[in-house]
Amino acid sequence: MSGGPATRPGGRSARVQQAVRAALQELEAEVGRSALTVPLVAARAGVTPSTIYRRWGDLRALLSDAAVEQLRPDAPPEDHGSLAADLRAWAEQFLEETAAPVGRSYLRDALLGDPGGGNAGRCSEYAAEQIRTVLDRAAGRGEAVPDAETVLDRLVAPLVYRVLFRPAGLDVAYAHRLVRDALAC
Repeated sequence: MSGGPATRPGGRSARVQQAVRAALQELEAEVGRSALTVPLVAARAGVTPSTIYRRWGDLRALLSDAAVEQLRPDAPPEDHGSLAADLRAWAEQFLEETAAPVGRSYLRDALLGDPGGGNAGRCSEYAAEQIRTVLDRAAGRGEAVPDAETVLDRLVAPLVYRVLFRPAGLDVAYAHRLVRDALAC
């Protein structure tokens, strides 16, 4: 399903989504990904398989939706006193979370289960919101800041590409170099 399932705050729909995502996570840890099925997840969540098929379409779309939720930042980026320090810290955390096997799996799931690109857009917006927070804070301190698209193109995009396709040699020094390049614009 493109764009992911519609959500309402609270109510039965939110409870069902939470129960299904929790069941998916528990079962993946218990039986492994290869043993996951929609009926198995539905039974654990206390819903009918048709509820999952109706909301998500298939197991791959459910995995994609759950991955996007896992990739959602828990908090705004920390303030380290300068734009360069804030971006370095953000890049380090992003790299740590996405380059780990579980983070790489979440990125792949987010993309694979949503051929329409809605989940990729949600993930992109999470990063853009974080970058805009850092840039706005730096501008508030009187620092010169590049535009958010420049930082996304020169910092976030290369990190995601390397995490997914060329992880060898991906380290903090590389992330710091990307930050320097983004700030040189």
